Amino acid sequence: MRKFLTWTFVVMSCLSLTNCDTLKEIGTTALETATGSSTTAGLSNADIVSGLKQALEQGTTKGVNVLSATDGFFGNAAVKVLFPPEAQKVEKTLRDVGAGALVDEAILKINRAAEDAAIGAKDIFVGAIKQMSIGDAMGILMGANDACTNYLQQKTSAQLYSSFNPVVSQSLNKVGAADAWTTVMTNYNKIPFVDKVNPDLGNYVTNKAMDGVFLMIKKEEALIREDPVKRVTDIMRKVFAKQD
Repeated sequence: MRKFLTWTFVVMSCLSLTNCDTLKEIGTTALETATGSSTTAGLSNADIVSGLKQALEQGTTKGVNVLSATDGFFGNAAVKVLFPPEAQKVEKTLRDVGAGALVDEAILKINRAAEDAAIGAKDIFVGAIKQMSIGDAMGILMGANDACTNYLQQKTSAQLYSSFNPVVSQSLNKVGAADAWTTVMTNYNKIPFVDKVNPDLGNYVTNKAMDGVFLMIKKEEALIREDPVKRVTDIMRKVFAKQD
C-alpha cells in the first residue's frame, strides 16, 4: 500500500506540472506498472532502472571509446580543443609572423592530452550509474531527450573535474603539450608591444575535455531514443518503446 501511494504521489505530481500528452502517457504507464495493472509494458521498477542503466552504460562506453581513440578529439570538429578565447589573438599573431607551425603543434598535442585523459571518465560514470535510484529513473523517463546525459552531468561533474584535472595535467606533460604551449607563449610574449598572455592550460583543457565527453554521450543517448536498432537488449527495447 505504501509503495502504491508513493508512486501515485510521484506520478500525479509530475503530471500536474505539464500538459504534455507524451509525458502523461509515460506517467500513466509508470503508475500502471507500479500497481501491477499494466497490460502493455509489463515492466517492473527494477526493469525500468535496469533498462536505463544499460542505456547509460552503452552511451558512456561508446562516447568515451570514440573520444579516447587517436584523433577522437583532434579529428572531430564538434569537440576539437582549440586555443582558449583569451589566447586566440596569440594564434593569429603567431600565424601572421610565420610561426603557424608552432600553433599547429600545440593544438595537436593539446587534443592528444584530451584523448589520453578521456579514458578515465569510464569508472566515474559507472559509479554514478550504479547509484541510480527509482526516482532517478523516472526523472529520466519523463525528462527531455538528453535527460540521461543531464543526469550524468549532475551526478559526476564535480568528481569528474577533480579526477580529470590531474590526469589532463599529466597528459599535457606526457604528450609534450605543456612544452609546446610554453614555446608558443614564450615566442608570442617576445613580440614587441603585445600584452603578455598565459592562460591556465590545464583548467581549460579539462573543461573542454569534459564538454566533449558529455556531448558525445548526448549524441549516443539521442540514437538510443530515436533508433530502435540501437537498443541492443530486450529490456532497453521495452523501456524506450513507450517513447516511440
